[in-house]
Amino acid sequence: MMKRRGVLAGAAVAGLAAPAIAQGRMEWRMVTSWPRNLPGTGSGANRVAERIAQATGGRITVRVHAAGEVVPAFGVFDAVSQGTVELYHSTPHFWFARSRAASIIGSFPFGLMTTELTAWLRNAGAQAMWDELYARFNLKPFLCGNSGPQWTGFFRRELATPDDLRGLRMRAGGLVGGMYQRLGASVVQMPVGEVFQALQAGTIDAAEFAGPWADGPLGFGRVARFYYRPCGQEPSASLETVIHKPKYDALPDELKAALRFAIEGYNEESVAEWDHFNPLALKEVVERQNVQVRSVPEPIVRTMAETAKAFISELRDEGDALNRRIIESYIAYRQAAADYVGEAYAPVHAGRAMVSWA
Repeated sequence: MMKRRGVLAGAAVAGLAAPAIAQGRMEWRMVTSWPRNLPGTGSGANRVAERIAQATGGRITVRVHAAGEVVPAFGVFDAVSQGTVELYHSTPHFWFARSRAASIIGSFPFGLMTTELTAWLRNAGAQAMWDELYARFNLKPFLCGNSGPQWTGFFRRELATPDDLRGLRMRAGGLVGGMYQRLGASVVQMPVGEVFQALQAGTIDAAEFAGPWADGPLGFGRVARFYYRPCGQEPSASLETVIHKPKYDALPDELKAALRFAIEGYNEESVAEWDHFNPLALKEVVERQNVQVRSVPEPIVRTMAETAKAFISELRDEGDALNRRIIESYIAYRQAAADYVGEAYAPVHAGRAMVSWA
């Protein structure tokens, strides 16, 4: 059994004494969209909380609450927007109903890869647009992780043609779900902690979440034996830590800088964890849950890609000027990145595939 990071941050920050608060120390509550300590997401929330305490010298400590402990998994956005709690850990992917552009920052089918998304936010003005968008909801967003290419998911039966998606009852989040709907699937939005029971009961036929590191402990492969590799339907999936903006704005500059260092600094650590643990976890999922790994058939991939292209054009023309600015920026950056991948990275991957070092 591989070792997984799962420190319970809440235990480490419990119970601040009154004198500590009087000295300017604050205890904040973080609500999350994840089951407690779930590898990659729940463990990531814990790690962000630890980093905040370290970076601020204990002036801000964070108690982490799993999905459902304070608010439901999909209720974290509103809870922080309203100031009920100070911050949340989730993914922009989930906020499709509030803003198409916000969800695109989380993930879009055949869109930006992990490093490309980070580069877009850091160097192409996208962070400023993200800040402007979330300010409408009294929120201050920070990028704090990415799972890399997400697996297409667990299916109760094999796929062969695009027709196999028609009528398929599938748990799929955000804009990925929107793509599947356009392909004829019946998409269900549900917190990840409820998915196993739905698969087991036959309420749904398939489910996607992240990758082997997070998927394995959820046990989906015990009831849906076909595990489909990534195919571009979710080339990356960003994670966010988001703070109630009035609370953030009231902080002195040195604490704002410390928060940014703590949260954004975890982004690189998170990417490294996913890349390290996913291949180890895949072996466990195959062996312990007896799943069969499959590649998505090419006709389905082509249909998905064509659908995604039409879908993002629709989204660009919805909403207001800010929505359009964000999506147009995303489209342009994605094309430039894809062109460079073809020039530089694709030949490297092809060359590596020619030689095995096993």
